[in-house]
Order: sequence, then C-alpha cells, then structure tokens
Amino acid sequence: MPSSDLLPDRQAHIPVLLEPLLAAVAPVSGGWIDGTFGAGGYARGLLAAGAGHVTGIDRDPLALAMAAEWQADYAGRMTLVAGNFSQMDHLVAGPVDGVVLDLGVSSMQLDLAARGFSFAKDGPLDMRMAQEGPSAADLVNAADEGHLADILYLYGEEHASRRIARAIVAARAQAPIATTLQLAEIISRCLPRPKPGQSHPATRSFQAIRIAVNTEFAELAEGLAAAERILKPGGALAVVTFHSLEDRIVKRFFQLASGAEANANRYAPARAGDAARFTLVTRRAVAPDDTELARNPRARSAKLRVGRRTSAPAQTVDPAALGVPQFKMKGRR
Repeated sequence: MPSSDLLPDRQAHIPVLLEPLLAAVAPVSGGWIDGTFGAGGYARGLLAAGAGHVTGIDRDPLALAMAAEWQADYAGRMTLVAGNFSQMDHLVAGPVDGVVLDLGVSSMQLDLAARGFSFAKDGPLDMRMAQEGPSAADLVNAADEGHLADILYLYGEEHASRRIARAIVAARAQAPIATTLQLAEIISRCLPRPKPGQSHPATRSFQAIRIAVNTEFAELAEGLAAAERILKPGGALAVVTFHSLEDRIVKRFFQLASGAEANANRYAPARAGDAARFTLVTRRAVAPDDTELARNPRARSAKLRVGRRTSAPAQTVDPAALGVPQFKMKGRR
C-alpha cells in the first residue's frame, strides 16, 4: 500500500455533477457499478441515494488503497475490484441496475506530482493510471516525429502538433525528456504566451499524451459496449466527460444505440435490426450550474449524458463509428 504521505485527502475531491446525475437516474436501487471509482464520490452518492450495493472498479492501485480506509463503513454494501471498466462484464456478475463512468484523469492523480500528470507540478514524466506498462517518458522519447504529431493532433486537437513534435524530437536528441516541467517548457516555447484567462500552452499536449499512454479512447468504446452488455432492461448508464473528444464519443454511442442519429435520407426505410438498445434520459448534455462551479471550478468543462437500457439485444460497437480517432499505419507526412 502506498505510504500515507502519498495518499491525498479524499474529502478534497468533489464528484462532479453528482446531484443532477442522481436526479437523472432516480429512483436509485439495486446493484450498481462505479466503473471509474477514484476517490469513491459517486459510489458513496449512489449508496446514500438508495443503491443496495456498488461495485467500484479502478485500474489505479492508489484509488483502492485510499478506499481501504473507509470501505468497512458501508457494511458489505461496497465491493472493490482492480481492473479496467472496459472489462466490467467480466469482472462483475450481472445484470446490474446501473453503471456510472467519470472519464479522464482524476483530481487526486493531478494533485500528486509523483504521478506525472500535471504540467504545473514537477515530477517524473509518467501519466500511467494503472502504474504499469510504458510511461509517458517512454512514449515521448521513443515515438517517431510523425506518430507524436498524430497523437497531439488527434487526441489533443493541438493545431501546432507538427511544430511541437519536431521540438520534442530535437530536445530528446540532446538528452532524454524525463520530467513534466521539461516537457511543458519544450511545448511552451512552441506556442504564443497565453493571455490572461487562457489555459496553459501544454494543456492539449499533456491531455493527448495521457490519453495515448492509457489507451483511453479504446477503453471508452469498449467500456460503453461492456455497460450495454451488463445492464438489465431499465438499467441506467450515466457518463461524465471532461473534453469534447470524450463527449463526442459518448454522444455518438447514445445516438446510435437509441436510434436518435440524424437520418441523411428521411424517405429511406428503417434498417432491419435497428431496435433501440437505449432510450435517452438526457436529450442534451447536462453542464454544471453556477453553484457547482463556485464550489468546484474543476467542473467547468464537465458534461453528463444518461441513457436507459431497453430489452433489445446488445450489439458490437465499432470504435470508428463512434468517432474514435483512427491512426494511419504510418505517421503523417
């Protein structure tokens, strides 16, 4: 277990959009999965709202170590499982009444410099949620320039991706890039100085590298499909996203699964086998209100989407159809 000085205060980490999420999935009862357990805020909220049992899944050992201190408070109503939410239907006995996913990096991961997620804190260039496998340093120091540029552009929507990739390759030729502040400085030199109120120049690049290291978009596509398979008819799927690429994938999933996608030809006959697998609870994404933003500024980019499972058979999910960015076999020219 990590030492106590590496365990952030769970009380400081506020679950985003919890109240509107609970309102959207009410009444809460039965068995639920919190597929991105983190500091446990959604799991505790579900239990307080009436869930009989919550299984928390997280690939970060730190999250499970933190929860060990208070799991017993819930008298057998909470089970913790180490793993990826993309495998939830293999990790948990179903069917279940609901699934909650809170995507992206957590506050506790950002707040610990040793985890290497933050461009504002000097630490090893790591970014691994599961604390195993290739790190961000491995990627930054080994990937060719074209692949780096693709990652920055497709995962971070960074329009200066080629310039930044070229600068990274030039810098690592002199010495390996080992820390977060090293990388942040290389990126910052490629971009204009931000105006007051603008985000740090390295924001998009760090996001992109983190997504690549943790294969987050592939995990998301597989996780949505796993949730579809494990939910019982009437079960709720609630997903909180924090940037446009994540939200686009979730929105597209619910559109395709509910039959709400735009029809290019309104006179075309309905396609066979297109029975809706979800009904939409939220027709549009729910954003935090002013009260929540005042309490938790990190919620400003959050969006919530909720659907309810029908009795239609689950279908295979095509990541490309969801808008998951697709890489060419070779780097961009």
